[in-house]
Amino acid sequence: MTGSMWLSNFTLVLPHETVVGSLRIEDGAIAEIRPEPVAGADIDGEGRYLMPGFVDLHGDMIEREISPRPNATMPIDFGIHELDKKLAAHGVTTAYAAVSFATESVYGHVRSLETTSAVIEGINRLRDDLLVDHRVHARYEITNIGAAATLERLLEAGEIDMVSLTDHTPGQGQYNNIEAYILSMSERRAISEATAAEIVRKRIAMRDDPQIEAKLKDIVALSLKRGLCLASHDDDSAEKVAEMHALGVTLSEFPVTLPAAEEARRRGLWTLMGAPNALRGQSMSGNLSATDAARAGLLTVIAADYHPAAFVPGMFKLAEVASGGLPEAVAMATLNAARAAGLGDRGEIAIGKRADLVVVEPGNVHRIRATFRGGRFVYSDGTLHRARALVA
Repeated sequence: MTGSMWLSNFTLVLPHETVVGSLRIEDGAIAEIRPEPVAGADIDGEGRYLMPGFVDLHGDMIEREISPRPNATMPIDFGIHELDKKLAAHGVTTAYAAVSFATESVYGHVRSLETTSAVIEGINRLRDDLLVDHRVHARYEITNIGAAATLERLLEAGEIDMVSLTDHTPGQGQYNNIEAYILSMSERRAISEATAAEIVRKRIAMRDDPQIEAKLKDIVALSLKRGLCLASHDDDSAEKVAEMHALGVTLSEFPVTLPAAEEARRRGLWTLMGAPNALRGQSMSGNLSATDAARAGLLTVIAADYHPAAFVPGMFKLAEVASGGLPEAVAMATLNAARAAGLGDRGEIAIGKRADLVVVEPGNVHRIRATFRGGRFVYSDGTLHRARALVA
């Protein structure tokens, strides 16, 4: 974008403080910041918060856009465009679609090898025509060794931007309570507990396949070769964190227990949890609470997970317990997330950074009023006003 624009009288959320001030956007970047309102500005914020655009490293939402109900499949391009609009309205300016190759998933065909590959191809093909900067987070289910060849091909072709190593084998990680998992599977799939137990037994047996470790090392090597962020998923112990760190992981996604989060931080890993967890004050699966992790100084990144609308209210919840208040909570969705992904050009309100910005009006329900990507409106609800000096 060319041209210059002043945004004045906003509460700027900087990395370590909030300041009522103004900034100038030029050619899509932040060119100047002043700690006071300026005369003749293009837009008067009337004191609203101005935050960096949210960098979402883990968003599962594309699945709901493609298959909003069981057996109701929508075209993939249509789904990507619809998700794009929603993300812009929720303040997300950089979005990593967390797509999964998981043949035994309750999501069925949406996480099949064929559909996941088509979604990845669609995101990359449509990328230049979307409101938000869309990227691909490949969730490699390590027991699904049949997906390894496809993922390797996509990695070699530069179609993948981030890789997480997931292991949903019952008895560890997110599903460490086997009995509860069997009951949950029985209810979700409308099958008998005996049938569910047999499925679980087979999945546990799959974990002993000697090819798993070899394929895992191949995927890790390719990811590191391309300089991608490598994440672990559902770490449930210090030992698991140590194992993942030794592979080259730099981000621990959704640590299940406090000891796992403690070990991740001790080793210098970023720790990521869901904004919905932060908003609700508890994990959907009964695991570690994001607010407890933040209170202990162990949470560094938040992601949309399955609900991007939770970003803003989740931040304000975390601000109540984080030692650094609102700036620290906002950094979890912006600066820290960008750094974890290796993106040095965004994530903070600073001179020279991309003008990816979100206007938030606080209240009983915090409202996003506008989103900018590269200094250009990609969402507005029409409530921002031109400065009085310009309309007089």
